[in-house]
Amino acid sequence: MQTAADISDFSRRDIPLLGKTKPVLLTGATGPAIIVIHEIYGFTPTLARFCRWVRDAGFHVYAPILFGTPDAGNAETTTLKRTLALCVSREFTLLRANKSSPVTDWLRALARLAHEECGGRGVGAIGMCVTGGFALSMALDPVVLASVLAQPGLPALNHAALDIAPADLAYVQARTREGFALRGYRFEGDTICRAARFKTLRTAFGAAFTGTELPDAAGHPAGLKAQGKPPHSVFTGDLIDAAGEPTRAAVDEVIAFFRWALLQPPEAA
Repeated sequence: MQTAADISDFSRRDIPLLGKTKPVLLTGATGPAIIVIHEIYGFTPTLARFCRWVRDAGFHVYAPILFGTPDAGNAETTTLKRTLALCVSREFTLLRANKSSPVTDWLRALARLAHEECGGRGVGAIGMCVTGGFALSMALDPVVLASVLAQPGLPALNHAALDIAPADLAYVQARTREGFALRGYRFEGDTICRAARFKTLRTAFGAAFTGTELPDAAGHPAGLKAQGKPPHSVFTGDLIDAAGEPTRAAVDEVIAFFRWALLQPPEAA
């Protein structure tokens, strides 16, 4: 029987790109590639669960490990050590607005590699929490045909701003005029990804951005609510895996979005 931390159905590859090698967990045997980028916790059992849902819908999943250990043994807790390490890292831009994190260059290279390996029209990308906005920056590469921003939390001190350079934002905006679309998800009471950031995304992208804001009541009672905090992680720790639950329905929406963008013939997409 598979335990929560068992990821024997994933394989690990250490992938060198742009002079840097990072571990990537992969699962899936058919279909286009989806890049699933973990939260500040690293790769966790609930993220592995999300990856399996995407895989079972007919996609290859590439889950790069940007921090934490390359397994599902990472606890869903934020540590001071992890936060400080990200603050001083040259790969991440946690506090500055209107600036893309350098690690997104590597992620775009991964998307190109995944497309070469898996084929299809292109790839999809989803980022979560501190990596939520990375899915937006990844859209600078035309191989990325669908981006999902799950509770994008950066920049941390400017809740209305985006973590993407103005010129990069303008390029993605131009892509939306050619049919590129984005989706975003957050809980209404989330204090990390606040409503102001979704307002900025709606202003920047108009109808090309579909932002879904779930009521806090839809968050799992054993998630952040158990710590006296509003729910935050729509697709992982605060998700309720049961029929009729808004968070589980959000998973189905994301999968349908990826299918629309990646599996339909070009004239139908």
